[in-house]
Amino acid sequence: MNIKKNDTVIVLSGKDKGVKGKVLVAMPSENKLIVQGVNVASVHQKARKQGEESGIIRKETPIRADKVALYCAKCGKGVRVGYKLEGDQKIRIGRGKCGHEI
Repeated sequence: MNIKKNDTVIVLSGKDKGVKGKVLVAMPSENKLIVQGVNVASVHQKARKQGEESGIIRKETPIRADKVALYCAKCGKGVRVGYKLEGDQKIRIGRGKCGHEI
């Protein structure tokens, strides 16, 4: 999986198609991501401690990593991820028209 925490991604398919968001949690073993503001579900929560509120809260749920693409601000669209070597460092680049470093 080429997408990491704190990357900005754009959703390619589903009910949230076209939405941009920041990756909050990456789960490479499950090939899933939790993206801010995407795939939001209403969850009924019961108060467990005194002073804690109960009710219906909105929570982001995982989305499959193949339904999102890395967002390139320079190109203004989703791009695939590539790598290039500079000395002994491996740098991620966008495979769009600009080839911008991520």
